[in-house]
Amino acid sequence: MLLFCLTPWASPPLALALGLALGLTFGNPFGRQTRHATRYLLQASVVGLGFGMNLYQVIRAGAHGFVYTALGISFALGLGMLLSYLLKVEQTAGFLIATGTAICGGSAIAAVGPVAGANEDEMSVALGTVFILNSIALLIFPGIGSALHLSQSQFGLWAALAIHDTSSVVGASAKYGSQALIVGTTVKLARALWIVPVTVVTAAFMKRKSGSAKVKIDWPWFIALFVLAAVLATFMPSGKALFSALYSAGKIGLTATLFLIGCGVTRNTLREVGPRPLIQGVVLWVIVAVVSVLLIRNGVISI
Repeated sequence: MLLFCLTPWASPPLALALGLALGLTFGNPFGRQTRHATRYLLQASVVGLGFGMNLYQVIRAGAHGFVYTALGISFALGLGMLLSYLLKVEQTAGFLIATGTAICGGSAIAAVGPVAGANEDEMSVALGTVFILNSIALLIFPGIGSALHLSQSQFGLWAALAIHDTSSVVGASAKYGSQALIVGTTVKLARALWIVPVTVVTAAFMKRKSGSAKVKIDWPWFIALFVLAAVLATFMPSGKALFSALYSAGKIGLTATLFLIGCGVTRNTLREVGPRPLIQGVVLWVIVAVVSVLLIRNGVISI
């Protein structure tokens, strides 16, 4: 199935659906290895997509998106922690679900989790919740966008603000159109940059709480490489053929990434998550998605 996802006949939603079918039917005996491979393949794919971007469009979308994401992240984190308290979700797991929804899905959880002192069970619950909802978002967002008659720029902005992981933002945006892909990818990466300050603040809080000074932060260096790829594609027309090939490779890599993400959602994952964290994640995600699309449709936020 993975080899099929590397062919032109495989689309991001189809790859995800195949991965989900495999994970839920047969399970995934290589779950840990798959998560590691997914992370690095996603980062490489995002850099590859940068070779198909125009720097001026990236800067324009990123400048607007940074402000929107700052407000959105504050709202989602606050609401997420409130829901965690009301639903009596374990504090650390609830914080990780809120962080993953607010910033960048699994990448944010992977970065903040160790700093927050999360154990393996808490990480699994948070990652499982986000991966399940992330998979649903990729499948349903393009259809909802079409039903609401969102423009490509509007849809790209909505996907970037309301979908958890970069992979599904890019996958959904690519299905909607080329302009949606540019806006969605750029604003999502601006949102992902907030991994750094949130991790730093979490580290400072944990240091004060425990007295430990040893904190390791996982810096999202691939975002800088994405910008560098856009710079090269914009100012080096002589490399157009090479850049086009790298962009195509990025799209193929993204499709394979979504297949691997789907494989990570197994029946064990569903059992581990349990009802309360899943309810927290669903309610938070629905509120963020609805509020953001209403603001976009009414022109309160735009690119």
